[in-house]
This record gives sequence, structure tokens and C-alpha cells, in this order.
Amino acid sequence: MSGPGTPRPRGSLRAPGLDWVLLLAVAGLLVVGTLMVWSTTSGRDLLTGGDSTAYLRKQLVNVAIGVVLLVLVTATDHRWVRILAPLVYLASVVGLVLVLLMGSTINGSRSWLQLGGMSVQPSEFAKLAVVVGMALLVAERTEGSWRRSVGTVDVVGMLLIAGIPAALIMGQPDLGTMLVLTATVFGVLAVAGAPRRWLAGLVVAGVATAALAVSGGFLKEYQLARFMAFTNPDLDPRGAGYNTEQARIAVGNGGLFGQGLFDGSQTQSGFVPEQHTDFVFTAVGEELGLVGAGLVILLTGVVIWRALAIAGATDDMFGRVAAAGIACWFGFQAFQNVGMCLGIMPVTGVPLPFVSYGGSSVFAGMLAVGLLQNVHLRASAGLPTRFLAPARVLSAR
Repeated sequence: MSGPGTPRPRGSLRAPGLDWVLLLAVAGLLVVGTLMVWSTTSGRDLLTGGDSTAYLRKQLVNVAIGVVLLVLVTATDHRWVRILAPLVYLASVVGLVLVLLMGSTINGSRSWLQLGGMSVQPSEFAKLAVVVGMALLVAERTEGSWRRSVGTVDVVGMLLIAGIPAALIMGQPDLGTMLVLTATVFGVLAVAGAPRRWLAGLVVAGVATAALAVSGGFLKEYQLARFMAFTNPDLDPRGAGYNTEQARIAVGNGGLFGQGLFDGSQTQSGFVPEQHTDFVFTAVGEELGLVGAGLVILLTGVVIWRALAIAGATDDMFGRVAAAGIACWFGFQAFQNVGMCLGIMPVTGVPLPFVSYGGSSVFAGMLAVGLLQNVHLRASAGLPTRFLAPARVLSAR
């Protein structure tokens, strides 16, 4: 007989449940982001066609669809998640190919597909596809085998999985997504247990490639101008350095508590380009101040922390590598976005996860959170229920 204070035996049933801390952090980012999208677009008639709530309604629809995607992935049997992973990867590659063949060019990058009245950016989904593709490969190669370490053949295979989308993304070209993808791939390899010589070699190769791209004339003129403006914003303050200069002014205007929602001078005057997408953090800093900006960074940190915690709590190789890869993706992309708004990173077109406007970014992020919840549900279930569908585990609570 065991009383209420008796420790539970290892491996016994535990009440499974969602990671509510993760969900609340994501919900907080979505709320702040939706408000910022409304604030940055409500007074721009050329953008909204005179409808001050046009982008607010669009973003609310994006969030609603994202929630549905999150629920679907969370409730899917983990075995189906692994079966569908190759299809997700293949679909992302097909989307990237279609972008090069028939995509729309915006801000110098051919990254969008026009489907009816909606723009889709396949490179956003490619980040998740690469993570699950690499995770599936290392899981299939190591699970059920006496060999639990990742060898040279595994690393080469994982790099090939990442290399195909990376080459297509560079063909657009989308330097920002390429940087995020590179950091994500490195993180996945590190978590998967790739030999250190491979990790060191990848760092050296990445630095050498970047130096060659800058010095060898492989970058487009506007990309090189952005890089030069990053190194010296005063070089061309009305040209390539304009975005960085205006972003710094907007963030600096906020002070501690900000100028108030819908009251930011730079934001409401439209001085910061692409402020509802790439530079949304400048609106946060100006209108909500250091407190609001700090809250966004804190919530993003909570999302990354929970992803890493989920990775560490599961004994499933696929779930561990996928969760850690998602943490690397969110972490570096958020750092890149906030960094370019503060002038400590070069300007690249990457959104702030869950805050920037855009359906593709929201959908991909919510799919990733759904996968994290799926992994968490399986890890939090007891041994007899661990291989049941998450929906059945939830209904048994």
C-alpha cells in the first residue's frame, strides 16, 4: 500500500498534459504582435486602401488558422508525424522550386508565390521541413541499433537534406533566411551528436563562404550595400543606411514606458520601412518602451527555454532533435530580427517569430509549436500510454 506521500515509482503513470507555459508565452507574443501590426498599419492609407483595420483583420485570420494548425499537429499520432515528415520536406522543396519559376520579386528577393489573393513564402516552411527531415534521418539511423552515435554518413546525409533547400533559397536570393537556416542546421547537428571536427569544419566553411561572398562579388548590389551600411550606418544615411538609422531613432524614442499605443511619432509618421513585418520590434520599442520590448524578449526566451526543456525531457531521438532544432530556429531568428532593429546585425528580411505580420511566418511557427506539444505529450505520458495518440491521452485526463 502506498500513501499520499509515497514517492511514485520510476516509470509509473503520470498525468500527461499540454505545456501551458509554452502556449501562454506564444499567446502573449501573438497578442503583442497583432496590436503592433494594427498600430503600424492603421494610419497608412497607401498600404491599407483607407481601411485602418485591414491588416488587423488579416492578422487575426492568420492567427486563427495558425491555432487550427497547432491543434491538428498536437493531436496527431506521433507515428503519423514521422510518416508525414518526408512529405512536408518534399512539399517545401517543390514550393521553393516554384518560387524560382513563377515567384514574385519583392525588395530584391524572389521569395513569394501568389495563390489567389494570398502570398505564400515557402522558405518559412522550409525551416521546419529541414528540422524534421534531419531529425527523422538521425532517428531512423540510430533507433533500434546498437550504434547510438552519429557518424560521418549520418552527417553527410543531414547536410544533403539541408543543402537542397539552402541552394534554392540562395537562388532567390534570401540571405536572411539562409543565415537562420545555417544556424538551425548547426544546432541540429550539435544536438544530434555530430563529431566536433564536423562542427568546427562547418564554422570554418561558413566564415570562409561569407568572406568569399562579400569579397568575390557574389552578393547583389543591394545586399552588399546593406552590409556596408551595417558596418558604418553613417556611410549612406538616406540610402542603404536609412532603415537602420530610422529603426534606431524609433527604438530610442520609446524610453522606459514608451509613447503609447498608436502614439509613436516615428511609427505613426511612417518613417520606418516595412515596420509591420521586418521592423515590427521598432514599433514595440517606441510605443511600449523598454518595458514592452523587454517583455517581448522575455516571452521569446520562454518559448526557447520550453523547446529546449521538451528536447531534454524526451527519450525519443526524433522528438529530441526536432525540438532542439526548433529552439535554434526561433532563437537565432529572433536575435537576427531584434539585432537589425538595434543596429547590431545587418538588415535582412526575417520576421520576428509570432510578432511580425505574415501568414507564412505565423503558420510555420504555429506548426512548430504544435510539434513541440506533440513531443511533450508523448514524453509526459506514462509508459503504457506513451505510444497512444495525444488526443486519446488528453481525453483520458
